[in-house]
Amino acid sequence: MVLAERPTRELSLGDIADILGDEASSLLEHRCEGIPAESLHLPGPDFVTRVWAQSDRSPQVLRNLQAILGHGRLAGTGYVSILPVDQGIEHSGGASFAKNPAYFDPENIVLLALEGGCNAVASTFGVLGAVARKYAHRIPFIVKINHNELLTYPNKYDQIMFGTIKEAWNLGAAAVGATIYFGSEESARQIVEVSEAFAYAHELGMATVLWCYLRNPGFKVDGVNHETSADLTGQANHLGVTIQADIVKQKLPEQNGGYRALNQKGSYGKFDERMYTKLTTDHPIDLTRYQVANGYMGRVGLINSGGASAGESDLKEAVKTAVINKRAGGMGLISGRKAFQRPMNEGIALLNAIQDVYRCEGVTIA
Repeated sequence: MVLAERPTRELSLGDIADILGDEASSLLEHRCEGIPAESLHLPGPDFVTRVWAQSDRSPQVLRNLQAILGHGRLAGTGYVSILPVDQGIEHSGGASFAKNPAYFDPENIVLLALEGGCNAVASTFGVLGAVARKYAHRIPFIVKINHNELLTYPNKYDQIMFGTIKEAWNLGAAAVGATIYFGSEESARQIVEVSEAFAYAHELGMATVLWCYLRNPGFKVDGVNHETSADLTGQANHLGVTIQADIVKQKLPEQNGGYRALNQKGSYGKFDERMYTKLTTDHPIDLTRYQVANGYMGRVGLINSGGASAGESDLKEAVKTAVINKRAGGMGLISGRKAFQRPMNEGIALLNAIQDVYRCEGVTIA
């Protein structure tokens, strides 16, 4: 299916199966046995009242969380579709927007999220501040407070603060977002910085979203990059919810066994073989279910990232990721490059296809 030819009607379960092709049966019929769905706190229309309101979060934070869950095409479902565009810093403006120079203009970023039916738009202080008075009341803003910039020579990989929590509050943000490179040499400093920032954000009534990414060349063992292993990313999520992130963003797991592999090189961390033999299998939904479980069994929502744009396969990959996340018990998708690195009408169609997966009652929890 080509994006430009996608019908305007909502995708049915049959449409979703057609897009998934040969993988449809495996992805739509799988059942998780290691961590059953009954043990999870699943997304739903009452998630704020049923789950978040039982915590120490203030009424202002709950109101902003409800504002995010109550916006866009997924309003009232408990699921979220978020447009993240911080790549102008993280990947450089030219590398990110050369395919579609219109997105050098911050207004087009917000318009894509708004017209695409997203729950929120996540971007930089500069992008959201540039159009705050026009749009902050029309779609929830998630202000990304730290970034890895690639202008320092030689390039380094470290998340540094680009603004303050008070600035985010002043421009009307419903939430703040941050990244921690867990496993990196800088992670201890980042954990302290972000935990303090999140505490202040909660004090001012804003919600918090944490990009729980792994970053260390040592995680690459025998040609496998365990920065996307379920066991290590699950533990990153577990650290993220410990500093009271309300939602955690994580890459979709591509394999498992990170702790096993790293212990071949010497003592690293701690693990239990039942993590691999009882709680999970190699199925992508089981691996993602392990990520959900590490977010306090779903009390903190898991959103998976959409990944880089790969051209004509983007629609299938986006729908596949959404199916895996939803059936695992996740809260939604945060997809950027697949949407903004193409004409706006096609970007809107892709975002709508993702949302259709969460709106489709036939795509059930595994």
